[in-house]
Amino acid sequence: MRKELPKTYSPSEFEGRIYADWCEQKLFTPTIDHSKEHYSIVIPPPNITGQLHMGHALDNTLQDILIRYKRMRGFCTLWVPGTDHASIATEAKIVEAMRKEGLTKEDLGRDGFLERAWAWKEQYGGRIIEQLKKMGTSCDWSRERFTLDEGCSNAVRDVFQRLYDKGLIYRGERIINWCPHCKTSISNAEVDYEEQHGHFWHIRYPLVGGGGYVEVATTRPETLLGDTAVAVNPNDERYKHMIGQYVVLPLVGRRIPIVADEHAQLDKGTGCVKITPAHDPNDFEVGRRCHLPMEVVLTEDAKITDNYPKYAGMDRYEARKAILEDLRAGGYLAEIEDLTHEVGTCYRCGTTIEPMVSLQWFVRMEPLAKPAIEAVRDGRIKFIPERFDKNYFHWMENTQDWCISRQLWWGHRIPAYYCDDCGHTVVNKDGCEVCPKCGGHMTQDPDTLDTWFSSALWPFSTLGWPEDTEDLKYFYPTNTLVTGYDIITFWVSRMIFSALEYTDNIPFDTVLIHGLVRDAQGRKMSKSLGNGIDPLEIIDKYGADALRFALATGNSPGNDMRFSDERIEAARNFANKLWNAARFVMMNLTIDKIELPAAEKLSAEDKWILTKFEQCVQNVNTNLDNYEIGVALSSVYDFLWDIYCDWYIELSKPSVAAGGERGECAQNVLAYVLRETLKLLHPFMPFITEEIYSGLPGEEGSIMVKDYPVYNEALVFAADEANMEKVIDAIKAIRARRAEMGVVPSRKAKLFIETKYPEAFANSASFFEKLASASGMELVDAYDDDTAVRVITSAATVHIPLGDLVDFEAERKRLEGELKNVENEIKRAEGKLNNEGFISRAPAAVVDAERAKLEMYKEKREGVIAAIAKLG
Repeated sequence: MRKELPKTYSPSEFEGRIYADWCEQKLFTPTIDHSKEHYSIVIPPPNITGQLHMGHALDNTLQDILIRYKRMRGFCTLWVPGTDHASIATEAKIVEAMRKEGLTKEDLGRDGFLERAWAWKEQYGGRIIEQLKKMGTSCDWSRERFTLDEGCSNAVRDVFQRLYDKGLIYRGERIINWCPHCKTSISNAEVDYEEQHGHFWHIRYPLVGGGGYVEVATTRPETLLGDTAVAVNPNDERYKHMIGQYVVLPLVGRRIPIVADEHAQLDKGTGCVKITPAHDPNDFEVGRRCHLPMEVVLTEDAKITDNYPKYAGMDRYEARKAILEDLRAGGYLAEIEDLTHEVGTCYRCGTTIEPMVSLQWFVRMEPLAKPAIEAVRDGRIKFIPERFDKNYFHWMENTQDWCISRQLWWGHRIPAYYCDDCGHTVVNKDGCEVCPKCGGHMTQDPDTLDTWFSSALWPFSTLGWPEDTEDLKYFYPTNTLVTGYDIITFWVSRMIFSALEYTDNIPFDTVLIHGLVRDAQGRKMSKSLGNGIDPLEIIDKYGADALRFALATGNSPGNDMRFSDERIEAARNFANKLWNAARFVMMNLTIDKIELPAAEKLSAEDKWILTKFEQCVQNVNTNLDNYEIGVALSSVYDFLWDIYCDWYIELSKPSVAAGGERGECAQNVLAYVLRETLKLLHPFMPFITEEIYSGLPGEEGSIMVKDYPVYNEALVFAADEANMEKVIDAIKAIRARRAEMGVVPSRKAKLFIETKYPEAFANSASFFEKLASASGMELVDAYDDDTAVRVITSAATVHIPLGDLVDFEAERKRLEGELKNVENEIKRAEGKLNNEGFISRAPAAVVDAERAKLEMYKEKREGVIAAIAKLG
């Protein structure tokens, strides 16, 4: 029984059903086929704390378009889904929930806390996956992974031991970025810098024994408590005689030396720099060079330590006020200078980070960065757009050792063990209970690894590494990584060096960078602005296809996009247009199977639409292959809306209505072009295309596993297409003229057509009658009725004897205006062609096109002048 589409497009009626059918048929799950080329993508794993937002929606729409396209192009495709355990974010959520119950982590203990964390993951962790499914994402859910699952955890421990054994992981005291709110260290890549207003406080440090003072300036006076030296440049004549002397640390009374170090700049400030090795990365290096002690003055929650009783327990900002007041009272505060400076904040919570010396685990980056830089430089991995490789190179060429330990309980626990008796350290992925040196009990390091440590292994750990699995052998390296420009340093760089180090291969060959989804005013979406858009609400109201269309339309690699009501309404309108057109076509089909007729049976309009379709196919494939997803979608949109719906359906109606062999031929062409256009559109709008496709005569199976259209030169009829374009141009011009004159469509008028191309117009009477309100059409060599309105195109002059329906004076003014416009175009074109610079620098094709335009304008001018003359 033939399927009939409902009158109203209602995506909620079929999107869920269709997705369930795809999953039931396991259409997203590939079977390894060595006769096929593979195409694989790993999803950037969303946090288990996450709710679907517009960034996720864009990222996954682009991935799904690519994977569906490649699947239909015959590749063996795999899209690996999964989620990230997100140490900091998840632990913060659980701790907050416990706080409301009056509980702390310490109340539960580590095992009790982790039990609660896993329960939380089971309850909420899969929420975003279900939301992604509503988008139509065609991931292989049978291969879903989690960064803390057994396989990924095994890979993490294996990598840690390998790097440690090679000397590329070490434990040591270094300055790290400490977040007082999250109470953990974070890596340099996790620090966001924001402009803040602050001050330079100039402070006098008295020389021991009298004789004056030196002046230093600081933006963080509370760290004064931890100063262990003042540095001057060894070449600074002002202070050379002071090197080796001592100053008295204000408020503390501690004697600290004046040391020589090039960190102090001759031309910056007073030339003297306070050195706080435990709380500043540059000072830390000075301290190492000058063998200075480390004085930690802040606790984990950024309060002053008990070593300084007057300020002990004060928050860092509270202490700053108290210390400044005491400096002022003691005569030490020399000057206060306003400034605006970049301040590091935690990317997760926004708290100002505190540089702090700490015993942590680090990855030695320099030997890992070099091959990763080379892999991009030599083209094995390419960024799209290419400009983003500069971000990558800047980060990798200036990278510092990566602090990978976190003071958290939720995450991959570091596989390092310390002897309770002799202090011996053992790193072993399989664990260690007895000290190999003294037989004492071993205690595992309490810290966990940075979340990005496990995420860095994602492209290969998800395929079974370190085991040599069939998936790893076939689908690795993966092909395209789709991600935002904001995590090139966090994630992309780390995946590249990790893959090269552990698999001796690249993780992917292409990094497709997309921008941010902003609001209609171009602002970043945020809770504080209240301008966030919930993609699930969009799906409920408009359908997933409309959301996908709105996100893909106009999408350009690397550029931000604005999302507005107008954009989503336009997407819904397009879906409605497609639905209504398909419904009309299907209601008028009597054929049982779609079979494209032989060329000799095709009419001019059939050949025109088939040629236009092949041009569209070529554009779409080329642009998808070049990751110009927005351009590809625009090609389908323009073809479907402007050419198929607005023109071909109308042009074919007389043939369909006539029935017989011509009618059957027109039906087949209508259905064939609709079917193939649905295939073109499927990667972008999978639900509506599947629903319509399933109702076409003779079609079985899902559209998503059908062959994607490729350019077929046998269906290109260039001469017929050119002739049909001349007819369509004339119809458009007649419609426009009648609209200008306010002539209603029901008033018919005979057309007399003068043309150098009679073959183009010979059999077009039915088109003019249906689409241009013509009562008839006649080809003439000349037409002398001065009362006729003339419609001039590049191929013809159409005379319309509308008699007294025409305001002759208005017609003259219109023609004179048209003549002026044409003469301006001629003047512009002649100016270009008389410009030696244009002729010499422009490509030959551009120059030839300009010459052709000039000739067309001159021809049109002659016609307009003649029309004016005939008005008398």
